[in-house]
Amino acid sequence: MSIDQDLESSWRRQPEAEENGSVLPASSSALPPSEELSAAPPSPAHPGSRYSPLLLDYDGSVLPFLGGLGRFHKRLVLLTWIPALFLSFSQFSDSFLLDQPDKWCKSNGSLAGHGRHLPADNDSSAHLGILLQQPAPMLPTTPAPSPGTVHPHNDSCKCHEWDYHIQAGLAQNVVSKWDLVCESSWKVHIAKFSLVVGLIFGYLITGCIADWVGRRLVLMISLIFNLVFGLSVALSVNVTMFSTLRFFEGFCLAGIFLCLYVLRIELCPPSHRFMITMAASFIGMAGQFLLPGIAALCRDWQILQAVIICPFILMLSYWYIFPESLRWLMATLQFETSKKQIIQIIHKNRVNPETDIKGVMPELEKELNRRPKRVCIVKVVGTRNLWKNIVVLCVNSLTGFGIHHCFAKSLMDPEVNMTIMHNFYVNYFAMAGIALASCLAMCPVVGFMGRRGGLLLFMILTALASLLQLGLLNLIGKYTLRPETGMSETVKNRFSIVFSIIGMFSSHAVGSLSVFFCAEITPTVIRGGGLGLVLASAGFGMLTAPIMELHNQKGYFLHHVIFACCTLICIICILLLPESKNQNLPENIPDGEHYTRQPLLPHKKGEQPLLLTNSELKDYSGLHDSMALGDSISENTTVNGIKST
Repeated sequence: MSIDQDLESSWRRQPEAEENGSVLPASSSALPPSEELSAAPPSPAHPGSRYSPLLLDYDGSVLPFLGGLGRFHKRLVLLTWIPALFLSFSQFSDSFLLDQPDKWCKSNGSLAGHGRHLPADNDSSAHLGILLQQPAPMLPTTPAPSPGTVHPHNDSCKCHEWDYHIQAGLAQNVVSKWDLVCESSWKVHIAKFSLVVGLIFGYLITGCIADWVGRRLVLMISLIFNLVFGLSVALSVNVTMFSTLRFFEGFCLAGIFLCLYVLRIELCPPSHRFMITMAASFIGMAGQFLLPGIAALCRDWQILQAVIICPFILMLSYWYIFPESLRWLMATLQFETSKKQIIQIIHKNRVNPETDIKGVMPELEKELNRRPKRVCIVKVVGTRNLWKNIVVLCVNSLTGFGIHHCFAKSLMDPEVNMTIMHNFYVNYFAMAGIALASCLAMCPVVGFMGRRGGLLLFMILTALASLLQLGLLNLIGKYTLRPETGMSETVKNRFSIVFSIIGMFSSHAVGSLSVFFCAEITPTVIRGGGLGLVLASAGFGMLTAPIMELHNQKGYFLHHVIFACCTLICIICILLLPESKNQNLPENIPDGEHYTRQPLLPHKKGEQPLLLTNSELKDYSGLHDSMALGDSISENTTVNGIKST
């Protein structure tokens, strides 16, 4: 849908209602049904109305009046892209700061063990990349002893002073500085664990605060504290201090990422939202590819930590050049502040005020004295459809990012004869390449099939790869024990590699698309909280990786089986979601509540609906409004609000 088509479309969001099967436009549930279904232009707000529908039709009326994606909005979108590079540096840094090095004992100069092949040196996956839209590269994992214990016959751990060789481009990192090997190796997993937990809490808390006080204020507060805690990490004196500060750094990174993601979504017209979001993902992946070079130049982990944090200083200027989200201001009825910002945008976009054919400014003048009304995410509990959509996407993101580690571990399994994959850089860039290929594939798939269709396709691929890897490989393994069958271990290993790559490719797309989908179908007034829930669910999925490594990979097979079952459940649940492609963003909870799914099969002409409409479901008794509803619903309106042809 083009900007010109948005300008000519009805202010009542009627086309979107027809495409998504909704019955009611973006209006108050307190309005009588006859007014809700009317397609006539709005009359001036009266004392009984909660807000002006024209002002809340942001994509259909306000944004075209401001010049659409004009010069001012393009500059703001660019400002949301640049920090994606800095965020990528921080969230992929664990691959370098906590990489397990090769080691040997200094006492006699003999090689005591190679860090990537000794049981004591359990290296974990760098699991923090999503949250920036793509899972981080997963590093090789090998069996490790239980935390805090030393095998009595393991002579390689009977050493008091070590020499290290770090393959990740650094001369010294956290592991080598504080000798986090053998009986202290469990502290490495705790350090990785702390950053993920900080991200989870950050998404949950900053998302709710951003809905209450605004995106801009939360962005700046998170930015300032990220500079404080991030630079303090470089000054850590022990691993306990390092882990604690990394928790708070993760908390602040979550606030920065979430606010930028929401601002980016709320700036764009419907036809540009997905590609602008994907552009930010590609910039983040560019940071992932550049980070090994930066680490090789820094050589020391403290210098690397300072280098990846210092660029955030440039974002302090955002307080002066980046305004609050106008969409959020109008959705929360802050019309006086909105008027000032609209005037500034009109001036910067060089828009002629006389083009206000729908009367946005006159309507805004009438509402200046209205009190702001902010909403918390807990309000979603009382809805009928909205909470289900958010829960479905939470389960999808949890499954996508959780099962990603299962495929990565299978690809890096020492039993699979791929010695080259145990090289740090080959491993790192292979994982980054799979993530890049996944994002590239998402663009045409989502453009052709829509959000719901693309999510369903990638989830089906994930389920197939998982089930085949669990079932088919087990069957092939039995035949390899019989020489007469001609099956060899090499055949099994090749199948495992293929299924792992396909699974990582599709599971990455599932997680990223679930996050974007949630940002589109969650109303503006609670978009921060809803997006925070889905991102936190993704964090819980990734949290299973360090937890399993901390427990010596016990229960890995059960872990994979559970997530494989979840993929089957998700395939069914995805069908319950609405399609948001080229649709206006819902602004308030009633608007999001009526953002329902399309029926799988269109209704035939003259077919009598067998289900009650959403309007009829408001009154369970059906006694008071039955006559009114019968008079107000047009003859060509069927169940879910679809007009018959």
